[in-house]
Amino acid sequence: MAKIVAVFLLALFAMSILATTVLATNGKHHHSKKYGPGSLNPSQCLPQCTRRCSKTQYHKPCMFFCQKCCNKCLCVPPGFYGNKSVCPCYNNWKTKEGGPKCP
Repeated sequence: MAKIVAVFLLALFAMSILATTVLATNGKHHHSKKYGPGSLNPSQCLPQCTRRCSKTQYHKPCMFFCQKCCNKCLCVPPGFYGNKSVCPCYNNWKTKEGGPKCP
């Protein structure tokens, strides 16, 4: 009886790990498709930058640099601030002084 319970618990544990792995993989795949490098066409840059820059008090410079970065990287991170790790090109493009070029 103890062997049956142990095998059942082991099987349950293995299925739990498998389900978690599958869900995590599906979540990453969906996220990277929507926001990853090359996920946009150049015609989609204006609406995405409008969304990205909508809550800043520096709207004009934000829109200028966001569109410049989007046209180069074909990617705009989700949200209004941060999340740049989703778009490595957008995140790693720096000014001459070494600061971030993309908002």
